Amino acid sequence: MRRPFMTDPDQLSSLEGQQYLVLRPSAPVSAAYRKVQGELLTRVPAGTKHPHTEHVTLRGFYEPERRGQLGALVREWAARQHPIEIVAEAIDTFPAPWQIVIMRLARTASLVDGYASLSTALEQTDFRRLDELALEDWIFHLSVAYGKTLPADAWTELERGSLRELAEQPRCVVAEAELVWYQDGLEHAEVIPLG
Repeated sequence: MRRPFMTDPDQLSSLEGQQYLVLRPSAPVSAAYRKVQGELLTRVPAGTKHPHTEHVTLRGFYEPERRGQLGALVREWAARQHPIEIVAEAIDTFPAPWQIVIMRLARTASLVDGYASLSTALEQTDFRRLDELALEDWIFHLSVAYGKTLPADAWTELERGSLRELAEQPRCVVAEAELVWYQDGLEHAEVIPLG
């Protein structure tokens, strides 16, 4: 059974009407992520928001009325996209105002190519994209925990205690993408093979 990315009712509500193109890493990246997240969640207050399942977001959209058209474009992109290598290189953060602990990823050739080719495919569309950045500005990552609600001193302590390079640098190759959408308080997904 597919493990959902988000399960918290407040998070699901805040994502209503949105769509995301994501990659689901496999072991050993997923195992390393779950270990880091498990340790981190023991150091924050209960109820601190976090993804239920690790994922690399390639794009976010707000197209509740054109999800079918968006899906068609994503399937066309995926058919031309080779599998994508994911390499975790560090535990890092997006500082205030975001306050997110992340597992930062290496800019592997296939990950950069996937993001760039998706950008090219989207250039001729008017799909509403959320928080889109240029390739050179995008930091590939897996969000571990959302610390925005933490007091400033608690965030500073969490940030300081989290930052580190990963000596092992776990890696995997992902052969499918997922188009995830949020509707009626639920997460839905279409799994799309790459290549």
